[in-house]
Amino acid sequence: MARVLAVEQLNQLRDIFARFDMDSDGSLTYLELAALLRSLGLKLSGDQIYILFHNMDSNGNGAIEFEELVVAMSLDVKTEEILINQRQLDEAFRWFDRDGNGFITPAQLAKSMAKIGQPLTYRELTAMLEEADIDGDGVINFREFSRVMAKSAADIFGIQVS
Repeated sequence: MARVLAVEQLNQLRDIFARFDMDSDGSLTYLELAALLRSLGLKLSGDQIYILFHNMDSNGNGAIEFEELVVAMSLDVKTEEILINQRQLDEAFRWFDRDGNGFITPAQLAKSMAKIGQPLTYRELTAMLEEADIDGDGVINFREFSRVMAKSAADIFGIQVS
């Protein structure tokens, strides 16, 4: 049975959608959807994501637009759980972003990794930043952080990323 999402839930869902629309084209690819689901704590197999993706893609264009995501959330997923898991992703970002300015600096990344028992060599730190810092500004913003999470999801689901 379908539910009607509250305005606040729609706004939060719109924010989640925008964060995972990596190329800002107004739609989610299979990989972007997989990253979004993984960030929400939904542990689905690659086959399950494939089926979900094709069921959600009601217009058959090979991408998930915001309206299609809203319909899927209204039918199948507990929105409250999604919002809680999105908050967990935000909290993880804020944990690395020690000063709360919206960016993770190399020093913050190194300190946070050491704090969780994974100290980085200079080479490892440099490699992590090169991979994550898409815009080359020397820091990691939330969009870049989400991209790293997408790559992690791809690795978990066995998806090839070029």
